[in-house]
Amino acid sequence: MMQVCLNGRRSAMDGACVPLSPEDLARSAAEAVAAGATEIHVHPKTPCGHDSLSPRVLAPTLDAIRARVRVPVGVTTGAWTDPDPAARLDRVRSWSVLPDFASVNWHEPGAEELAAQLLSLGVDVEAGIWSGTDAASRFATSPLGPRALRVLAEVTDPDPATAQASARTLLAELGEAHGRPVLLHGEEGGTWPVLRLAGRLGLATRIGLEDTLVLPDGERAGSNAQLVVAALSQ
Repeated sequence: MMQVCLNGRRSAMDGACVPLSPEDLARSAAEAVAAGATEIHVHPKTPCGHDSLSPRVLAPTLDAIRARVRVPVGVTTGAWTDPDPAARLDRVRSWSVLPDFASVNWHEPGAEELAAQLLSLGVDVEAGIWSGTDAASRFATSPLGPRALRVLAEVTDPDPATAQASARTLLAELGEAHGRPVLLHGEEGGTWPVLRLAGRLGLATRIGLEDTLVLPDGERAGSNAQLVVAALSQ
């Protein structure tokens, strides 16, 4: 499975190729799926470019993407969208259009409550387990673990020389991970080494402008679709 992460916490400062508006996200999603992506992960943005869980931001983004593609679409629920866990819960409860799945970072305050709320709405939960945090140990004892759609194993080590070792450490920390499937990915300089490791281990992975702005040869990527093509050729 090749997930495409369309934009992440990027902004217009990261270049014109990063899609921000619902229309640009939908176009980028369609191009990425045509290139071979099988799933979408997106950060809905306000007109000012900030990540948001507001239903007024989420709904137009999901509607625009779903008008162009017929693959599962997931969203972030990262703490940076709102530092107050109770406020994030309220946002999720107010959603009028639901994503197929949502990523919940297990090291963040309120993760269990947020995951439970999503599951009650019928939204699948992608358990975000970041390296360098206590998320793996928290997830190992979570009663919600067996209900997760998958584990999103995120290697935060940006060093291409050490990212694979960091990935192996994270996978060891995860252990059996409640028997849930694992999607392994890196970010920035660690993106391509970790993606290659995921391929060798037979794990799902992801690629997109959220994780990296460059192709394997270091050239600047022009689109999410270009990154997907490169990832599938690794």
